[in-house]
Amino acid sequence: MTTHLLSHLAVVVLLAACAASASAQGSAPASSVPSTLTGPAQEPPAATEAQQIEQLVRARAFDAALARADALLARNPRNAQVRFLRAVALTETGKRAEAVAAFEAMNSDFPELPEPYNNLAVLHAAAGRYDLARSLLLRAIEVAPNYITAQENLGDLHLAMAADVYARALALDPNNAALKAKLQAARDTSARLRAAR
Repeated sequence: MTTHLLSHLAVVVLLAACAASASAQGSAPASSVPSTLTGPAQEPPAATEAQQIEQLVRARAFDAALARADALLARNPRNAQVRFLRAVALTETGKRAEAVAAFEAMNSDFPELPEPYNNLAVLHAAAGRYDLARSLLLRAIEVAPNYITAQENLGDLHLAMAADVYARALALDPNNAALKAKLQAARDTSARLRAAR
């Protein structure tokens, strides 16, 4: 039985990871000097290409986001932020197999980032591959113990797994009132959790 359970795709920009990567490559870190000490106010900088792609994803202009991401990645294939946004856009356009491949490649190339593990888990859970989803969420939490989205998704997944087991047990004993009550309680809880998002 497959249900929609993990709706928390991470759609975050991987700024911290990108900053760490830039720092490791010798780029100057962003200034931490308060703006009050830097002189007169200046125009805000123009959005970077990655930020523009993120804006397209948030505006649900996925085809445009994919085209821009592909162009940027042709020049810089190791851009983690753009690769992540591209994978999210693939997910949202229903290109699940391509999205899975994109997140798997990110997990291989950037094993320190929790968001690709989380999003890959969401895709596997939606396909009923609960054990694989669980192992990916646990990996995301191992990488980033304070990553709330993965923690929340793991709780949702456990609830979905419980409902699935109750349903299988009820199929073996259709008149078992206790199993019916547990299954209903698990489904009701899942519905309430989805409504609370």
